[in-house]
Amino acid sequence: MTYQIQTYNKIAEAGTSLFRDSYELNTAEEPDGILLRSHSLHDQSLPPSLQAIARAGAGTNNIPLHACSEKGIVVFNTPGANANAVKELVLSCLIASARNLFSAIRWTHTLEGTTNVASQVEANKKAFIGNEIRGKKLGVIGLGNIGSIVANDALALDMDVVAYDPFVSVDVAWTISRNVQRVHQLEELLSTCDYITIHVPLSQKTTGFIDKKAFRSMKKGMQFINFARGELVDEQALTHALEDGTVGKYITDFPNDHLFNLENVVAIPHLGASTTESEENCAIMAAQQLKVFLETGNIRNSVNLPNVSLPLISPGRLTIMHQNIPNMVGQFSTLLAEREFNIADMLNRSRGDWAYTLIDIDNKLTSDQAEDILNRLQTIKGVVRARHLVNGWHE
Repeated sequence: MTYQIQTYNKIAEAGTSLFRDSYELNTAEEPDGILLRSHSLHDQSLPPSLQAIARAGAGTNNIPLHACSEKGIVVFNTPGANANAVKELVLSCLIASARNLFSAIRWTHTLEGTTNVASQVEANKKAFIGNEIRGKKLGVIGLGNIGSIVANDALALDMDVVAYDPFVSVDVAWTISRNVQRVHQLEELLSTCDYITIHVPLSQKTTGFIDKKAFRSMKKGMQFINFARGELVDEQALTHALEDGTVGKYITDFPNDHLFNLENVVAIPHLGASTTESEENCAIMAAQQLKVFLETGNIRNSVNLPNVSLPLISPGRLTIMHQNIPNMVGQFSTLLAEREFNIADMLNRSRGDWAYTLIDIDNKLTSDQAEDILNRLQTIKGVVRARHLVNGWHE
């Protein structure tokens, strides 16, 4: 079998080169998989052949997730693949802000074309005296892939680090230094920190997360760093906080028209993940997830389905994406039992309104048998897509 992959944007060759042997790139109008970065699919039809979309990056706002789920399309992202790139820029901006480098460099460029530049520099450099970050307190909101390594590396710079994340995963928790102080109330972090950096995903619940109440709790003159999403911050509340001196400086990777009119804002042109290494890491991770899903049905890092993984040992496998409603697995097993097909292994997981089931069968199905089972699975209310995969070792 040959899988057809459609790519959008410039995907690093380190990722596209993984599609060898049974794969063809950009040769079919109806692909099995799509690999993209920022290209928007919202106004684009999704062909019936499409089984999965892999985003070489973390955000998936360019992908119609609800429509994908209803069509049985799995959507992947690449959490953590660009974490080091973002972390390095966050820490760079933290130090640059503390030392007033942004303002100082802007001022230096105003001297172009004048005379006695060296003497002017010596006469005016006192205006840009900054602070060292050693011994200062950094607040990290969100301990995901990025926030956790920002916290750990800030400790290595001799900062005091306080973190807030009520939903930190077990896997990430093991990686966080015991010297990172965890607080259970956001206000405790806001009121004591000299610098704050936010690393939480954007959702309906987190839009405007840093609001008027949050700014009122902050230490006077603190500096706020946002390399997560611009919409996490209520910009009207931010405007007042900058004007009354609560926020001494706001550093963001998400410039817009409003921010350009504000004093003490450092606007960076969305460079958080813009490194060669990050783009390669994201492309490799996205390509691998797409390949594993198409070849085995296993899912890791989907944004609309749970992680589901079983070693593919049996002759054949059924993968079923369905609504998360009662008695679905019972109907699957009954259908197979009626046809005297033995289940070797099974795994069912759910996520919100959707669920995914892997069923490994001992029998090697003929094409007619496989077609019959898939057709009957599709008649079960709540099933949106079913596939039959053949283990290459048993072909």
